[in-house]
Amino acid sequence: MEQDKHKQYKMKGEQISLDELKSFLWGAATRLRGQIDAAGYKEYIFPLLFFKRISDVYDEQFEGFVCEGGIEYAGMQAEELAIRIPDGAHWKDVREVTENVGQRLVEAFIAIEQANPGEEADGRVIGGLDGIFGPKDGWTNKAKMPDHIITSLIEDFSRYNLSLASCPADEMGQAYEYLVGKFADDAGNTAQEFYTNRTVVTLMAEILQPQPDESIYDPTCGSGGMLVKCLDYLRKKGQPWQGVKVFGQEINALTSAIARMNLYLNGVEDFSIVREDTLAHPAFVDGSRLRKFDVVLANPPYSIKTWNREAFMNDRWGRNFLGTPPQGRADYAFFQHILASMNDKTGRCAILFPHGVLFRDEEQDIRANLIKTNVIECIIGLGPNLFYNSPMEACIIICNNNKPKEIEDQILMINAVNEVQRKNGESMLLPEHIQRITDVYRNKREIEGFSRIVSSSLLSEKNFNLNISLYAYCNQFNHETTISEDDAISIWKQSTLSTNTEFKSLFSLIIQ
Repeated sequence: MEQDKHKQYKMKGEQISLDELKSFLWGAATRLRGQIDAAGYKEYIFPLLFFKRISDVYDEQFEGFVCEGGIEYAGMQAEELAIRIPDGAHWKDVREVTENVGQRLVEAFIAIEQANPGEEADGRVIGGLDGIFGPKDGWTNKAKMPDHIITSLIEDFSRYNLSLASCPADEMGQAYEYLVGKFADDAGNTAQEFYTNRTVVTLMAEILQPQPDESIYDPTCGSGGMLVKCLDYLRKKGQPWQGVKVFGQEINALTSAIARMNLYLNGVEDFSIVREDTLAHPAFVDGSRLRKFDVVLANPPYSIKTWNREAFMNDRWGRNFLGTPPQGRADYAFFQHILASMNDKTGRCAILFPHGVLFRDEEQDIRANLIKTNVIECIIGLGPNLFYNSPMEACIIICNNNKPKEIEDQILMINAVNEVQRKNGESMLLPEHIQRITDVYRNKREIEGFSRIVSSSLLSEKNFNLNISLYAYCNQFNHETTISEDDAISIWKQSTLSTNTEFKSLFSLIIQ
């Protein structure tokens, strides 16, 4: 038994394949089935993954220092590591415990968090592990997580060495994203708060084209996937990404911790993730105004009703410059926060919204004011089922404070509703879909039934209705293709909305 306790499937330094890593991580998560709800998997698996990773990387770096100059030298150098692990708080220390394992694990988490404070610089706290392991009460609840379950999880993770040599940062990052997606699939609607379809995020990054040394901000960052994708864009282009400053805000404590783990596991150290309500308490400010960023991207929570509308009406940061949104829909509150957070010269954003923001009657005046600012560069309509457990169609709104002169007082509309692939119950944008959309966006091309450049005067004639199908109609039904019931319902809903919009427009002409 003692021999099995120290067994590893992989030799130290032997690289783990990505498929093997994914299989191992999901296998560990399934140990929790029947013990806790699937929505709670992330509360336990992510902290263990992070704990094992930083312990193995610490050992790898310490052994390197030993080879360079011996134990004493290694001890001194270890104090300067990006992540320090105090005595008694290493993975191996917790693995030796047989009773009250959850309590011992929590003690190790707290010790590591306290030993790694963030660095205060540039008016923000950079990095740091304070609170990174998330809520800790569940670990010490033996009715929920008895010792034998925690021990089994620890032994699962102990079978692999997760050092950088065995598991490079890019591979670890991909495995982490896979796990986030699997949790979203398994947990149902509860996962939508922290996961956005990564093929859609890839499209947003391709459109925004972040550059080295720029600042990137996500005001509702969830698990941090959008921020990571922006950095991936630079990595894939072979451009330096280490100088990019990363900022995020997230209201949920566990989800904000997951975002910070995600960035660390992807090799990012210069980041600031703050747990706070973005509308009530924006975290990044510069004196009496919001801090400005080069790139902003977000998937704000859709149409939330529980927010302080009265406070926003008299917002101290001046974010209601287009008007105050209705209580039942805070979408344009987030929209105005994002616009106010864009650098006056280089600022650009990509926001994922429900189609309703384009045409809802109660937001018409706000929409009119928005169009008059001439900041919207492009609106992309996406196909159905690109979001977990929802057939809803969404749109991406691209804004640019340095909008190209060729579309001054105009907006490019792209109807990409058919640019979607359904496979194994999952919808996605394929590389060719992303390529087609980005090509039209970058070249400002008009393609019949797919894209159109619409003037502000025409938008005014349409009562500032931004419903894409009014301007770039796309036949959504292909008789040679079998579609699902959900797809058919989604198409019917969109067609109904378009019809109602046209009737309203016609009626307004009749009564004039």
